[in-house]
Amino acid sequence: MDLRVAAYAVVVDDADRLLLAHWNEGRRAAWTLPGGGLEPGEDPAAAARREVREETGFDVELDELLGINSRVIPGNRRITPGATEPLHTLQIVYRAHITGGTLRHEIGGSTDRAGWFALSEVGQLQHVRLVDVALGLAGLTDEGPSLAAASG
Repeated sequence: MDLRVAAYAVVVDDADRLLLAHWNEGRRAAWTLPGGGLEPGEDPAAAARREVREETGFDVELDELLGINSRVIPGNRRITPGATEPLHTLQIVYRAHITGGTLRHEIGGSTDRAGWFALSEVGQLQHVRLVDVALGLAGLTDEGPSLAAASG
């Protein structure tokens, strides 16, 4: 079984808008939280800050750890060419706020644009399940999270 550890940020502004990045890989595309995989030896908090900057142009400060979502993707549902083993994903989710930068789109990465969306509109967007889980962890919806661990 393969393992992927990633860190993400829930960023909501004063107008109750959620910052999202548009994931576009192969034939699949959907809105997701800004974030992504840890580099070897990288601290998860540092990874979350780096990924938000890469995908959106914003610098953030992490406010709290919201939780860790654990999911196993069967080998036949993976999008990586040639991958046949199941993938265990650990998605570390933080609450964060912007400290600098300006909105811009990532070039040459797994996301192709970023944007702000009213919390009331998120349900109508084509988005990955992690968005619903994270909003639940943040207390912004009634979504029941798939929670492996949470501590503050």
